[in-house]
Amino acid sequence: MPITWQHYTFTQLDLKLLYAILRLRAEVFVVEQNCPYQDLDDKDQSALHLCGFDGEGRLAAYTRIFRKNVSYSDYASIGRVTTASFARGQGLGRPLMQESVRVLFEHYGEQDVKISAQAHLQKFYASVGYEPVGDIYDEDGIPHTAMIRSLAG
Repeated sequence: MPITWQHYTFTQLDLKLLYAILRLRAEVFVVEQNCPYQDLDDKDQSALHLCGFDGEGRLAAYTRIFRKNVSYSDYASIGRVTTASFARGQGLGRPLMQESVRVLFEHYGEQDVKISAQAHLQKFYASVGYEPVGDIYDEDGIPHTAMIRSLAG
């Protein structure tokens, strides 16, 4: 599936795109995962929003990207990693994470990146350069693990 990547600051998002982002996040993180949680956490305003659009202009993949010290002390971060149901199984996860790191480095410089990964996706994130740190913990009723992509290797 060919994807066009675009990233935006919060103020660059128009209402239609903001609605598409929030809808996708609610569909995946709240409805599909049956996990009521407060998605609107006042961090969107500080994020870069990476959007992957399919050939029809539909939002197929998304992450939000933060400079150091927004989500984690001493780390930049990537979160709300998601792929729309119509785009799953197309191999978008790896390019989504690679493009997220590229955008993060372009805007904030090369540095270590920390994520909060759902524990069952630990192997996937390891395959794109992240290593688990610490124990598995509960986040909104779902097992998670902190993972770091280190420049040191």
